[in-house]
Amino acid sequence: MAVDLSQVSTIDTEPGELPATMAAWVIREDRQGEPRDAFQVEEIEVPEPGAFEVVVRVMAAGVNYNNVWAALGEPVGVWRYGDHPEHGHHIGGSDASGVVWKVGAGVTRWQPGDEVVVHCNQASYEDPEVHGLDPLAAPSQRIWGYETTWGSFAQFTKVQAQQLLPKPGALTWEESASYGLTYFTAYRMLMTRCDIQAGDRVLVWGAAGGLGVFATQLCRAAGAQCVGVVSSEEKGELVKQLGAVGYIARSEFAGMMRTGSETPEEEKARFKVMRAFDKRVRELLGEKPDIVFEHVGAATFPTSVFTVKPFGKVVICAGTTGFNLDFDVRYLWMKQKEIIGSHFANAYECTKANELIESGVIRPVLWRTLGFDGVAEAHQLMRDNQHLGKISILIGAGAEGQGRTADGPGAIVAEVGA
Repeated sequence: MAVDLSQVSTIDTEPGELPATMAAWVIREDRQGEPRDAFQVEEIEVPEPGAFEVVVRVMAAGVNYNNVWAALGEPVGVWRYGDHPEHGHHIGGSDASGVVWKVGAGVTRWQPGDEVVVHCNQASYEDPEVHGLDPLAAPSQRIWGYETTWGSFAQFTKVQAQQLLPKPGALTWEESASYGLTYFTAYRMLMTRCDIQAGDRVLVWGAAGGLGVFATQLCRAAGAQCVGVVSSEEKGELVKQLGAVGYIARSEFAGMMRTGSETPEEEKARFKVMRAFDKRVRELLGEKPDIVFEHVGAATFPTSVFTVKPFGKVVICAGTTGFNLDFDVRYLWMKQKEIIGSHFANAYECTKANELIESGVIRPVLWRTLGFDGVAEAHQLMRDNQHLGKISILIGAGAEGQGRTADGPGAIVAEVGA
């Protein structure tokens, strides 16, 4: 049945009652490939909330690279994870703002009509790690909208009640949907895993990208100094606006990027450029950084380990240039440095981070907002590296600028991206 995309912002039921079906952008295993082909609009039955679950009417959704991976089926397909075997389809989307529409048994904190944002960590309430260690350590831990279906690229989504956070009043629907996955990840990396302190010095890779814009602001909020690595002078000026004491254009030091296949002569040349980069970092920060904020992986990790100070920390949450890391471990053990892995955030960390958004201390940075018909296009832009920052998708919201209920600074609209 054809879906009328012009009507997705219209709902025939009131909060508390679900319609029978909804429009959703769906990926199926037999059509994995380029996002423009893998994503297709289908009419799907609206899921009912189970115990401790909530169905949210999605007003806007945020776009992340994880659903480029879901479309491609690379590096691994999503089909054996979470509830995919049960349902056979994948509705992506790991960021959302919306309205609580129906609550399941046992939910007491949220009521139909509440305005919320959704964080993307799920785990079983029956896992003991959830009740005394950290949900990120639970065997059932999954990223909603990637390792599970019922993500945010649909008129309705089903989530665990613990995933909900109050929507910041000063933000529009599209602004509220733009920050969760990247910001909450950066928060855990710096605040929890590295215990960042006032006076710390921090090097941030990709400082104008989705993670970096929040890492930079968190450094400022914590009283730390940071230097950002960026791809252009314009993006450098943005990270200075966000609180960095300086920036480095990575093109000046392109020779330091590691491929893993260098000849001895090439490695010697690469090492020379890396030392020059280290010198520039020390000039800008006053000394070597206490913390290096990593997510680039294979190309930059040798430089991160070399550049961080003795007893310093390299914290990493991703490997966008590759996850097989090749570096000189002598600079790790002989200088007693630490490598710290980090993955998203738990509900408490998301709550504390969201309070900084509500107070205006941290601001989302948004590049573009598209209509519901733009989901496949947005992911293809990401796939082809044609985007310049965070993209939001309007779903229940009929137009940009809706949803603001309080005065405040709102998001920064900027052309950003590493």
